[in-house]
Amino acid sequence: MTNTAYISAGSNLGDRIENIQRGAGALTRSGDVDIRARAGYYSTAPMDYADQPWFVNTAFAITTRLSPDMLLLHLKKAEQVMGRKTGGIRFGPRILDFDIIFYNDLIIDTRKLVIPHPRMHRRGFVLHPLSDICPDFVHPVLGMTVNTLLSGLDESSGECVPLDENEVITKTAYCGCL
Repeated sequence: MTNTAYISAGSNLGDRIENIQRGAGALTRSGDVDIRARAGYYSTAPMDYADQPWFVNTAFAITTRLSPDMLLLHLKKAEQVMGRKTGGIRFGPRILDFDIIFYNDLIIDTRKLVIPHPRMHRRGFVLHPLSDICPDFVHPVLGMTVNTLLSGLDESSGECVPLDENEVITKTAYCGCL
């Protein structure tokens, strides 16, 4: 069975856009993940730990035959391939961060994995990109669409500025993925 998942991606170290693109390439290389759509790129203020560089964030719509747990392992492996280290400051600087936001319309709450992502509805850096690719997706717990959640954000959700795609393309080497 093919499943649809929505993945949030972010980076605030080095060439942030290239990190995300190379990470996306690492995700698809095995053939276990197919990226169907990518949101725009957004420059976003850090949250929870402010003393760090701004992030670049986006989101991907993917299809996969991997279970949610196996997809999580696959995402963590791609982060490691890109040089992400474990430990460090919670919500601190990172070369690459992938999170499963939605997986079909499943609700999962285990020690290792919570889907939908438990903080996504309060974070502009997640909702702005998601609204590009799945504005009408209904959060299976809250019963609201991504666009409805986005319209309900306040200033505490963090500043989120869209990046010009033409500028992004000319400044970044294309990795062969979305």
